[in-house]
Parts: sequence; structure tokens; C-alpha cells
Amino acid sequence: MKIIITVLSLFYLQAVLALEPLGENEMDQILGLGGVYLSGDLTINDVGGPLNESGAEPGDAWQQDCAASTNERCGARIAVRTNNTSGWIVLDNLRGRFSFEGLTLKTRLIDSGFDNDGASSSDGASFDRDVFEIGLPNTMNFSNVSYTLANSNKARPTEVGFKQTDIFNVKIDGNVSLSGNLLLFPTGNP
Repeated sequence: MKIIITVLSLFYLQAVLALEPLGENEMDQILGLGGVYLSGDLTINDVGGPLNESGAEPGDAWQQDCAASTNERCGARIAVRTNNTSGWIVLDNLRGRFSFEGLTLKTRLIDSGFDNDGASSSDGASFDRDVFEIGLPNTMNFSNVSYTLANSNKARPTEVGFKQTDIFNVKIDGNVSLSGNLLLFPTGNP
């Protein structure tokens, strides 16, 4: 009997404590902060890369095993050309794992100084606008991350006449501590 009474009282308590929608007047009285808290874990080309041996089937291009490959370039490739120049800036052989926790995105009103960054309080008062604030995560983790910064005459290594000059290679394995905020200031009139 005690069990039945306990169960029934839980149903009654749940009905009493149920969430109810708030009206417009009640919502006007509530103040809150807006923002987003992000955590991420990104793995790039853990077991394969975009390049494959010549003559492979089109669907096989992303299935090469980098551990077993004799190809020294077995990671992702990002090529960028600016202002219609003839060369490409390349991030090549990109692979590894990046993870972070605590990246924040929010807006902030600057109306009385810039929080001890050396500007006077009158600078903030004259600005008197919202900025977009990116709060850096405390720690960023890198696991077997590697890439090559290079320049190239073609976007893809499979193009005829491809030549690439590697500028430097990077390998990161560990943690990087970050602190502070990045403020993006709007320009123009919204």
C-alpha cells in the first residue's frame, strides 16, 4: 500500500511542478544573457587521405590507408589563390585530431572603456556599440596533428605540370593553453 501511495504522490507532484508557458508580460520581466558555449572534436584523415594511386576508381580516392601507403602526401589539402595571381598558397597533408572545450560566442556592449586593454574610458563611451566577442577555450588539444605549408603552381597535384615548394612542415602533439577574448568590431550601419 505504501508503494502505491508513493507512486501516486509522485504523479501528483509531477503535475503540480509541470512547466507552464509564460505570457508576454512575465517574459518582459526576465533578464538573461545570450551566448553560445561550444566544445568540439575534429579528426581529419585519421586513416586515409584525398590522394590515391593513379588509375584508381573515382570512388576509391578517399580510401587510401596512410599507415600502409608509400605516398608521403596522404592528408587533406586546402589550396587558396588570391587576387588572380598565378600561384597557390597550400595547406597540404593535413591530418590529426583537434579538440577544445569552452569556446564562447556572444555580444557585448562597450560603453565605458575596453576592460583594461589600455584605452581610456572615454574611448568606450564614444564607441557605445555592441561588439561580437569570441572567448577562447582554456585548452586546445592536438593529437598527431601535422601539415605542410607550401606554394604551388596548380590547385591539385593531379593536374598536368604540377610543381610545389614546401615552405615548412609542422607536427603538434599536446596541449596549447589559450586565454582572453577576440573582439570583432562592426563597421557601417546595420
